[in-house]
Amino acid sequence: MEKHLVPNSSLPRTGQTSDWPSVDDLAALRAFHNGLETRTAVLRYLPHALKSGESARGVLARIRKLLREHAALRRRSDLDAILARAGLDRKLTARQLQRAIDALQQTVPPEPQISDAVERWFSARIARVLSEHAIRTLADLTVRIPRLRNWWRRIPGLGQRSARQIEAFFATNPGLTEHARALVCIEQEDLIPWERLKIPGDLNGTRGAFRAPRRTCVLSANNDYDAVQAWLSLQESSATQRAYKKEAERLILWAIIERGKALSSLTTEEAIAYRTFLRHPTPHRRWVGPAAPRTSPQWRPFQGPLSAKSASYALSVVSAMFRWLSEQHYVLANPFAGVRVKAAGRKDASPGDRAFSENEWALVRPIADTLEDNGWKPEAANRLRFALDFSYATGLRSGEFVHATLGTISVDDDANRWIAVVGKGNKAGNVSIPPHAALALDRYLAFRGISTSPKRWKRETALLGSLPEDEVGLTGARLWAILKRFFRFAAGEIESEDVTLAEKLRRASPHWMRHTHATHALARGAALTTVRDNLRHASVSTTSAYLHTDARQRAFEMAKAFTAKTSSNVRPTRSS
Repeated sequence: MEKHLVPNSSLPRTGQTSDWPSVDDLAALRAFHNGLETRTAVLRYLPHALKSGESARGVLARIRKLLREHAALRRRSDLDAILARAGLDRKLTARQLQRAIDALQQTVPPEPQISDAVERWFSARIARVLSEHAIRTLADLTVRIPRLRNWWRRIPGLGQRSARQIEAFFATNPGLTEHARALVCIEQEDLIPWERLKIPGDLNGTRGAFRAPRRTCVLSANNDYDAVQAWLSLQESSATQRAYKKEAERLILWAIIERGKALSSLTTEEAIAYRTFLRHPTPHRRWVGPAAPRTSPQWRPFQGPLSAKSASYALSVVSAMFRWLSEQHYVLANPFAGVRVKAAGRKDASPGDRAFSENEWALVRPIADTLEDNGWKPEAANRLRFALDFSYATGLRSGEFVHATLGTISVDDDANRWIAVVGKGNKAGNVSIPPHAALALDRYLAFRGISTSPKRWKRETALLGSLPEDEVGLTGARLWAILKRFFRFAAGEIESEDVTLAEKLRRASPHWMRHTHATHALARGAALTTVRDNLRHASVSTTSAYLHTDARQRAFEMAKAFTAKTSSNVRPTRSS
């Protein structure tokens, strides 16, 4: 005869492995539902169970409780509703009971994940005590169990008995300890870029909560990192790929560190929480820091809270990523669908508002001529001046600028200079090099000891020279940092005279040079179509955003159109 439930045996807690009721246990339960009296059913199949004085009803109750615990362990609330009537309700037939038991046996219990909430695996009382002490997940709980006796005394209200149940739970699930400690190491150390992150198996997406069935997925990727890399590889533009990677990386790190979840386990509620996080990344020390190389311990995913526009862009990128992953049947749905950012206050500024006016530029540009007197090396100062003047006069994007070489410059039959670039969407185009830019180039080449004659140029020579402090060479990100450094320096120099301009400089980005170029060109009489072609805009409506009159000029023209008149000058017309 098989092993039976013995009187006074301690029943297993939720989440722990327990023995399945024996054949005789289940036979006694079925006999009750076939019409036998309770005591008769127990005496027929479990005669020894009554020798200790326990009642027949008590025996059936313990069998019922054990079955319900197995239903809870397997997350089968539908079966639990049936099993709750076992040994009590004779309207439940033996056949219905057996079908429920068979279904329960065929259900594989879920494996505990370190991101699981403690209430999923422990009793309500234990979960409540743990939650009161900021222990909300299995990961939190794992690292609170040191290799010392009486560790539970540090958690008032838990008690020794509950502590032993927790220890037994982790003893039957040893993999949790390794995974949780790996995660806590990530949390306690400085954040590192995702390519250097060692993600525990439970968080890499191989068992993501919303992974689509493997047989339907058209990607060979088996984890979230590889799936995202496949999405990034679709982008042919290195600038676009870099921008998309930044947003994907931020989300993956947030999911793992702040939510203890894989990317493919995120819910819509968590997508909404991420929207809030983008506007206010916290903890600040962990997530926010100045620009630094990815290899530096000072590297952080954010340099500050995102504006409404930047947060909206970030959400659009990750939503597009999830939409594609869903189309490939890697995930079941897109949790970011419909998650939007409502711009606060006024509408987003036009490109013209992110440019320097003629007067502002006349104040800012001379500051670049004083850099050597303020600690800049001559090589860095000359390169900065060339970058300012050339980008101002040509409107090149940073990515186009850093990839340009002397070989991309040509001279036409009318002695006009042109530079060939590859812009957004891998679209090739030619940009005019006006005299202001040509003069800046000649000065910079002369400083570098390079001939100003195109006939003597080496085609592979970079337009912007690299310096030792560039480390990995001059990239778009590095040029961005160089120009931002100058804008911050200029803000400090000009603050005592013009606080408003100083604040504007601190907000400025290198792309403002492109906006300034377009704004000044149109203000000086360049045709809208000319500026459109030089900026390589697909539509003239995009370029027209730079069309705005100077405030002083606008006030003058409106005053001229609507001259004030005194009442004596007004001659009302008498109606007939």
